[in-house]
Amino acid sequence: MAGIVCRTASRIISSQASCSSSVVAVRHSHWFTSMLSLKTSVPLRAEPKKRKKVDPRRELMVKERLKKKLKKLEKVPPEMIPIEDFIKSAKGFDETRVREAPDLCFEESERRALLLKEWSRFKRSQHQTEMHEIQEALEAQRQALEELKLESEELYKAAVSPDTDIFPFQHDGPCYTPPLTNYEAPEGKYNDITRVYTQ
Repeated sequence: MAGIVCRTASRIISSQASCSSSVVAVRHSHWFTSMLSLKTSVPLRAEPKKRKKVDPRRELMVKERLKKKLKKLEKVPPEMIPIEDFIKSAKGFDETRVREAPDLCFEESERRALLLKEWSRFKRSQHQTEMHEIQEALEAQRQALEELKLESEELYKAAVSPDTDIFPFQHDGPCYTPPLTNYEAPEGKYNDITRVYTQ
């Protein structure tokens, strides 16, 4: 055993001399234990929790208190849980709170009107250029198909036929099936923000 420890120690010393600085830094880190130190697993480091001695009289007293509280709660009539969606705030009933449009001076109102007209002109010209480009593309496509039809009828039919490989979709038609009686719909993910009311 002593010979094995001496051999491993000599190997470690010789390897430390030849290894780079990063390996040395890792070896001397507090996260990694030494080759010669005793290694323990996580459960061995844990200390068992001390069990508290429970007095049976105290347990009976706690149970009796809980029974008394339950009896008191049964005597009190249950309070209705308020529905917050139907409760309006007091600010909503105040008729004096009216938001009025801000008064603009003549120059500001004219500036806004001119800006709106300029924006409408820009959008109209943009729409006209887009429609012109679409019409040119459609006209070029029609002329190409006419030239292809004069050249070869088979190529024209292949060009006009829809390509099913772009969107592979098959549908046989609507199927009517009765609903499953024992089917339980899965609940989606949601954040439960329900308030719990205690009496």
